Amino acid sequence: MTGIVLNLAIDWRCKHTWKIASYNTSWCLLGCAIGDLGTIAYFQFMGIAWPVWAIMSLAIFNGIMTSIILETIILSRQMTLKLAFKTAIGMSLISMIGMEIAMNVTDVILTGGAILTWWVIPIMLTAGFITPLPYNYWRLKALGKACH
Repeated sequence: MTGIVLNLAIDWRCKHTWKIASYNTSWCLLGCAIGDLGTIAYFQFMGIAWPVWAIMSLAIFNGIMTSIILETIILSRQMTLKLAFKTAIGMSLISMIGMEIAMNVTDVILTGGAILTWWVIPIMLTAGFITPLPYNYWRLKALGKACH
């Protein structure tokens, strides 16, 4: 029988892997934050009265799209554009979805809606960074796969 054997008993204390996972997660966060925060800011500053769930859904979608675009650009320096795009989608999608949900749930819980304030943005970014970090570490350690 052939297949992938998952190594669930990985060493979670490897500082080198945490450093690489943190670096990769930071790039993903940058891409997600551009689309996500930009969308929320647009609706907030333009005074467009959409339901919170609709703004957050669009913000999540836009965050994922900008992250894929940014990661594709970064990866295209190392590989063909087509392969860079496939890699960005295949290796990062779960991480991006978790990141986006964490950021938007944090915003709604702390502000009561799709509202950006000077104090909520760092908390949103922290939640968005911490949420996918263990998954990104695990992918590196167990599967040897990274985005960058």
